[in-house]
Amino acid sequence: MKPTQQPSPAVAQVLFLTNPIGIYIHIPFCVQKCNYCNFYSVNKTELVSNYVDKAAKELKRWGGLTARPVSSIYFGGGTPSLLDSKQFDLLVNAVYKNFAVETGAEITAEINPADNLDVLLPDFKKSGCNRLSIGLQSGNDDELKILGRRHTVNDAVSAFETARKSGFDNISLDLMTSLPFSTEKTLKNSLDLILSLSPEHISTYMLKLEEGTPLHKIRNNFVFPDDDAAAEQYMQTHFALTGAGYEHYEISNFAKKGYESRHNSLYWDCGEYLGVGPAAHLFLDGKRFYYQNDLHAFLDNPTTVLDGVGGGQDEYVMLGLRLKKGISDNEFFKRYGTHLPTTLFDKARLFEKNGLCKIDGDNISLTAQGMLVSNSIITSFIEELI
Repeated sequence: MKPTQQPSPAVAQVLFLTNPIGIYIHIPFCVQKCNYCNFYSVNKTELVSNYVDKAAKELKRWGGLTARPVSSIYFGGGTPSLLDSKQFDLLVNAVYKNFAVETGAEITAEINPADNLDVLLPDFKKSGCNRLSIGLQSGNDDELKILGRRHTVNDAVSAFETARKSGFDNISLDLMTSLPFSTEKTLKNSLDLILSLSPEHISTYMLKLEEGTPLHKIRNNFVFPDDDAAAEQYMQTHFALTGAGYEHYEISNFAKKGYESRHNSLYWDCGEYLGVGPAAHLFLDGKRFYYQNDLHAFLDNPTTVLDGVGGGQDEYVMLGLRLKKGISDNEFFKRYGTHLPTTLFDKARLFEKNGLCKIDGDNISLTAQGMLVSNSIITSFIEELI
């Protein structure tokens, strides 16, 4: 499909909707690619300054097209901690100058523990950043080497301590499970480390071998947990973290009370958002767009491609069932003016008998065991909407 500027300047309508949006700013630079990663990034760090200037101009352009208030800003990557203090401040200011940012908005930056953070993190804090997502991934150095991470376990602990000293009281740690050669013991090492640090939020992901990545190419050199072992690691993580007081509020996310990710929750609640940068996605005024995976094209002439409509009934069910709170008939009716099919509740009752979901009045949610097989359950429910 030919890229098109969306909305087109000739027909753009200023959007005066009142619901707040989140803003995602992609920083598509990495010193080196992790062995498992298939996200778009480049190692042309000499272009960071030009990119920041272009992204700031793009934020200004979007600010003229939408009057929506902003509830969250998220710097993702790539590696946002490759920005220097002035570059980060410039992008934060570009949002504040061109959008109505809500008081107390959540501002998150993803951080690589291997970067020089002693100066960077205090400056990020001064610029308004109030939440960090640190890419721990594992509490075992052998696993970090297999993943191709630049940091060690000690680097991650040091990064966390630096963040605390810099005044951050809302920190998320990333953890990967189902790693090569991983066992209950190696996962326990990672979980014990995380609990000793006591972050406010934890994101956990099962390793997925993506075609074209270095790890996929050499996969035969490793022994990976089978499906049963992967499921056991998921439940081990669930019980360890919930037992320590964390709420398993989304399939892959745990939080202390009041520290759920506001930005990501916007996605799961079918909220709208703006994304800026190559490979970034947008969902505005009921339509989805994306920027192509091309840094040079973005630097030359940032354009977006229409990717269809969004926020439909199937998305509500698919995303809502990722959350512990689940989906409700009342909310469904408010959004779409119709009720959830009775046949969907019939299926839910069958899953409930097997301990995979829970029905509470007009609400349906998945149990921890149900989250393990969420794809098949969600597919089964969506069939009732067609």
